[in-house]
Amino acid sequence: MHSEAKTPQAYIDSLSDERKAVINQLRGEILKHLPDGFEEAMGYGMLAYVVPLKLYPKGYHCNPKLPLPFMNLASQKNFIALYHSGIYADEALLDWFVREYPNHCKHKLDMGKCCIRFKNFNNIPYQLIGELVAKMTVQQWIELYEESIG
Repeated sequence: MHSEAKTPQAYIDSLSDERKAVINQLRGEILKHLPDGFEEAMGYGMLAYVVPLKLYPKGYHCNPKLPLPFMNLASQKNFIALYHSGIYADEALLDWFVREYPNHCKHKLDMGKCCIRFKNFNNIPYQLIGELVAKMTVQQWIELYEESIG
């Protein structure tokens, strides 16, 4: 569900109380563990965690005026989604996450290429999400991104 909110707080304020609580808790874990250099913003109608243009002036190859995206957090119609580009681009990070998930959550992992979907709001592995967020620095993400776009 695309939001027209201009700020992360406006995005959160637009959510139902149930979803607001979950997004706030996930956002708290992300901000607590987000490596230095990444910034929170709005992107594609979602909460976005990006490499700002001041650190990576080349920007996003699809639109160089935009900062380099890394993660997004969104309230979708039937779930809450965490989009993590690092697990899409780094097979070792993906393997680690898939291995660790059952140690933190009793429900089966529901995941696409970079999208982790949470349908049961009472069983979200917040600690694991924090660990995932902390595993890739800005520099590591830039290097991986540049390798992937050639």
